[in-house]
Amino acid sequence: MSTAAVSHKRTSTLRGATLPKWTPWVTAAGSLALGAGIGLAAGLGSRIQWGLIAAALFVLGTYAVAARVEGRRQAKDRVATSLVWVSFVIAVVPLASLIWETVKRGVKVFDVYFLTHSMGVVADTETGGGIYHAILGTLEQVGLATAIAVPVGVLTAVYLVEYGRGKLAQAITFFVDVMTGIPSIVAGLFVLSFWILILDMGYSGFAGSLALSILMMPVVVRSTEEMLKLVPNELREASLALGVPKWRTILKVVLPTSIGGITTGVMLAIARITGETAPVLLLVWGTSFINSNPFKDPQASLPLYIYQQYANSSGSGAAYDRAWAAALTLIGFVMILNLVARGIARWKAPRTGR
Repeated sequence: MSTAAVSHKRTSTLRGATLPKWTPWVTAAGSLALGAGIGLAAGLGSRIQWGLIAAALFVLGTYAVAARVEGRRQAKDRVATSLVWVSFVIAVVPLASLIWETVKRGVKVFDVYFLTHSMGVVADTETGGGIYHAILGTLEQVGLATAIAVPVGVLTAVYLVEYGRGKLAQAITFFVDVMTGIPSIVAGLFVLSFWILILDMGYSGFAGSLALSILMMPVVVRSTEEMLKLVPNELREASLALGVPKWRTILKVVLPTSIGGITTGVMLAIARITGETAPVLLLVWGTSFINSNPFKDPQASLPLYIYQQYANSSGSGAAYDRAWAAALTLIGFVMILNLVARGIARWKAPRTGR
């Protein structure tokens, strides 16, 4: 057999039929219809069960069609792709459902009056009232926690990446890992025992900020540490070769290069603590009136407001509506933080000229 014949034979074995681009969509539509039919026939009342059946049928159908047309090897690749898409849909559907339910129920009382008035003398079972006092408390408490946690977290990460060696760095890394997994109630109990019971400083928004900063620090340390590690060592070496001190190299080269990632990590940490309720319930207590001083007396916050409206509603529809509207406000607040973080990251990102 000639070399040309062997080459032609090998090439022909790699050629095969290819499924059209619309095949996954048709398979998905057929799987949804078949899953709904099986669910109805089996008497399953939950559409979630229908969706899970449809997802399993989609994966099996993808493999069956691809194996028959393209071969088993390509079918395995398509199954892996279909599993990725199914996992994505399973993750997105609850999130989309949560957002849709919050918007649908929260818009009933979500208006300018709701945002600019407090509960005041309005009872939880009565209509009216707003969340101005809760928004003010959340902004002050999260702001104070950020002011405490970000400098400590960033400087700790700089030490671990640029200076940390030996047992001290290992101990810091260990305790950061431990702090990452502690429940929020533990941080609240620690501040309660030390700040309020031992030092007798009283309940206040600042006490809640201390607990929130404890929860925020490990997230800032970890995210900042990873961003600093991504900075190429060549930049540090070039700066040091020019005779620039190491502290100035960190300040002028390393941190500006990674400022986008650091900012994103800080925003994620802020989003992590914004919805915490347990520390606020233990340390701030909450109030229906406006308290603009976070260092004295109880203060409201959005997570605590949501909890109180639901817990003290006694079946009142007005309280439920206020709770959903406050939850919508909290989601919007976190979304705004993420948009601001993206804007800062793009603004501070290094620009390379052509």
